Amino acid sequence: MSVIYRNSMNAIGKFVPESIQPLWKHPAGPQTIFFWAPAFKWGLVIAGLGDLQRPANKISVSQSCALGITGLIWTRYSLAITPKNWSLFSVNLFVAFTAIYQITRAMRYQRQEAALEAAKTSPSAAH
Repeated sequence: MSVIYRNSMNAIGKFVPESIQPLWKHPAGPQTIFFWAPAFKWGLVIAGLGDLQRPANKISVSQSCALGITGLIWTRYSLAITPKNWSLFSVNLFVAFTAIYQITRAMRYQRQEAALEAAKTSPSAAH
């Protein structure tokens, strides 16, 4: 660990209230990448929530599948490592849920479009 980083964290730690010290000193706390990586990953969740307003025909199923699978894998991994990283668990669970919801929207739209197309080309539709 860098001497500058360690000294900075020690200096900042003096200003952390006593009630928050357990979080501050936790092996996956704010002094580690195990805290900051999941914190920044919430940006993916915010983007996913913003995409809920996107028309279903504009959803990328392959991208949503990749996000969903990645979210599920990292959700599992966050509970398999020591220390358990509940922040990583929660952010990846939300990434997976938003992706799965988007996949559901896209698939539902594709089914509706296929049904409309089939109805247009069906012989009974000509009558």
